[in-house]
Amino acid sequence: MRCSLTTFVTLSLAVASLARPALSPYNVHEKRSAIPAGWSQTRRHESAATLPLRIALKQNNLEFIDEYLYDVSHPKSSNYGKHWSAGEIARKFSPSEESISTVRDWLVENGLASERIRVSSTKGWINVDVTVEEAERLMNTEYNVYTHVSGQEHVACEAYHLPEQISAHVDFVLPSVSFDAKLKRRSGSPSEAAHSLGQPGVGITPKTTGTISQLVTELEQCDEYITPICLRALYGLVYEPVSTDINSFGVVEYTPQAYLQSDLQMFAMNYSTDLIGKEPVMVSIDGGYAQTEYQGFEYNGESDLDLQYGMTLVTGKQNVTLYQTGDMVEGASFNNFLDAIDGSYCTFEGGDDYSEDAEYPDPYGGGYEGPEDCGTVTPAYVISTSYGYNEADLTPFYAERQCAEYAKLGLMGVTILYSSGDDGVAGNGDVCLNPDGTQTVNGTMFNPSFPGVCPYVTSVGATMVKPGASVLDAQPEMACMEVIYSGGGFSNYFAMPSYQKTAVDYYLENYPPNYPATMWNSTGMSRAFPDIAANGANYVVAVDGEFELVYGTSCSSPVSGAIFTMINDARLAAGKSPIGFINPTIYSTDFAGAFNDITEGSNPGCGTEGYNATVGWDPVTGLGTLNFPVLLEKWLALP
Repeated sequence: MRCSLTTFVTLSLAVASLARPALSPYNVHEKRSAIPAGWSQTRRHESAATLPLRIALKQNNLEFIDEYLYDVSHPKSSNYGKHWSAGEIARKFSPSEESISTVRDWLVENGLASERIRVSSTKGWINVDVTVEEAERLMNTEYNVYTHVSGQEHVACEAYHLPEQISAHVDFVLPSVSFDAKLKRRSGSPSEAAHSLGQPGVGITPKTTGTISQLVTELEQCDEYITPICLRALYGLVYEPVSTDINSFGVVEYTPQAYLQSDLQMFAMNYSTDLIGKEPVMVSIDGGYAQTEYQGFEYNGESDLDLQYGMTLVTGKQNVTLYQTGDMVEGASFNNFLDAIDGSYCTFEGGDDYSEDAEYPDPYGGGYEGPEDCGTVTPAYVISTSYGYNEADLTPFYAERQCAEYAKLGLMGVTILYSSGDDGVAGNGDVCLNPDGTQTVNGTMFNPSFPGVCPYVTSVGATMVKPGASVLDAQPEMACMEVIYSGGGFSNYFAMPSYQKTAVDYYLENYPPNYPATMWNSTGMSRAFPDIAANGANYVVAVDGEFELVYGTSCSSPVSGAIFTMINDARLAAGKSPIGFINPTIYSTDFAGAFNDITEGSNPGCGTEGYNATVGWDPVTGLGTLNFPVLLEKWLALP
């Protein structure tokens, strides 16, 4: 059955209105379009069963978040670089007393005793245990039980309704339409946790073409083998950090992905001698650790890549923080990481949805038994993440509330980088969208990635050195078209931010994609990505005692993060603030010419050639690759 208004509910509304104050009409608050692959509806949920209903109240002042963020992030602003404290952010965005009282009164008027209703200590959640029958009456919906092919069950509805005056105060309700259920692993291979970040083959993952036997160290070989010397030459990265005691760079990994110290040292001895004897600063989140139970490229390739290149490019003088997130049983999501670096996210905002995010202590036993990490970790000035979902994997409400958190980190002066994806205009796993919202390999609609489409992160695409080209050439790179294709395109959830409107409008006017509007978001009003790019092909990486060639935007994000960390070093040394949220700055006219424009290549997918790399911004390589000397000069000129 569909979650919809029934005849009974429609008729009963008139009767109920006689017993309580009139409410505004019920409207659909949230709806999903399809049942995800692997799931099937098996039965109606029992009417007497208990549901722990959790109502997330809308945050205060969120409609002004762009204004606040631009005020500290735009180079023309008099408040550029004057970032906010965590306390200021909490006070500014916490839900209002009006929202609390309005929703509480509505629950009481609908027959729920006031003593059953609990408001979280930080006033962002209203929690009430109800029966399924009560929940269905309250929100004009129907709850069903769905079963995954693994046997796991999940409770959800297809849509739920709220009165208009209540909807204005509610962000979302759980459980409801969220359906990216986090499959729990109880035994056997970690791959059974199919929807967990960090699991082999899930989300954005690096690719390899196998091992290499010879040691490569020459600039002349950079079109076939990328090593740190190639990247320094490509992007002009010649810099010795001096502010290492106050600067910070963080790399996020999700268990079971883990680096091997022996691989890091093997890489150091051959390509980065100042890292000999060094290791990242490990910060464990929700039981995360560098596991060694499972080894191989699919478990070590990502972390080895991120740390070997991220640590090398900031030199051995600058510590790199490894945020190892999630244990081997529960795993973790982006929200679990965000909980740790901002306690307000898991206390007053209620960022988590346990159908998608790991729950700690592990309620099933066998996993991390400590408390959930909430606000226990200080965020680095630059944070690189090489993982991602398809935007369509998540509901708009889930994606939007997480996106708002990235804006708050930007207000705090944190630069957030995410890989844009490795399947061109297709989603992870090379799946594309269908008109009914499902994702299949034979779909025809372009499938953007998340969080790269969030307007408050910097999305990083991939380039490669042209075959036969020298890194000393004027423009040796093109869009990556070996093994992987740079993710890019236009969001189906998020509106275009003002900072990129001029650049994207120029692209759409001068290089309009020749595809029907049924294949891509052609409105010209949606968030476009990526923002920038960096090399993502032929990386020489030490993995399990051998050197392998590695490809992916997984390469591009940590390299970009290292370069931005060196810019922060120079600004901190000059007594200035970190660069924080960089997008309004890099798209501004002040930074024209600060990137190496990529004009060759495309990003195929969904049975098409995808978009083309063009002069100026494009949905393959963004604004282009980083020109460190020019970027450094321009950022040092800002207050």
